[in-house]
Amino acid sequence: MRKEIITSLLYTVVTTLLLGIGYPLGITLVAHLVMPHKADGQLITKNGVLIGSKLLGQTFSGPTYFHSRPSAAGTGYDAANSSGSNLGPTNASLLARVQQSAAEERKANKATADIPVDLVTASGSGLDPDITVAAAEFQIFAIAHARGLPVEQVNELVHQHIQPRQLGVLGEPRVNVLELNLALDDLSKSARLP
Repeated sequence: MRKEIITSLLYTVVTTLLLGIGYPLGITLVAHLVMPHKADGQLITKNGVLIGSKLLGQTFSGPTYFHSRPSAAGTGYDAANSSGSNLGPTNASLLARVQQSAAEERKANKATADIPVDLVTASGSGLDPDITVAAAEFQIFAIAHARGLPVEQVNELVHQHIQPRQLGVLGEPRVNVLELNLALDDLSKSARLP
C-alpha cells in the first residue's frame, strides 16, 4: 500500500511539472520565437503608448468613432469577467436593453433603417473586437458628418479594413473596430482615442 501511495504522489509531481509547467513554458517559448506579435496578445501601440489589443474589444463613445458591439463582460470588455448575459430571447431585461440600444443607435446615426443585430446584442464572450461589415456601414454617414469628412472617404476606409472569412469559409467578413478607429484618426490627422 505504501509503495502505491509513493508511486501515485511521484506520478502527480512529475506530471504536474511536465504538463503544468514545462509544456506551457515550452509552447510560450515557441510562440515567442515563431510569432512574437501574436504571442504577446497582438497589442497595438501608437506613439509608444499602449492603445489596446487587436483581440479584445473596447468601448468607444462619442459621435466621431465607430462603436463596438455591446459587452456583457463585467463593466464592459472586462476580460476577468468574460461571458455573455445568459439571458434568453424572451427575457424582459434583454428585450428592454436591446430596445434601448436600438433607440440610441437610431439617434446617434440619425437612421430609420434596420439596425444590424451586432450593434445591439453582446457576443458570447463579451469581448468581441469586431463588428460586421453591415454594422460598420450603418455608422459611416454619422461618423463622416461628425468628423467633417466625405462619406465616400470613410466608406473607402471601412472597406479597406474588411477582414475576410478565415481560411475562406470560417466566420463572416468583419471589421476590427480598434484598427478602424485608429485609421480614422490617421485620416483625420488627429489622435483622439479614449
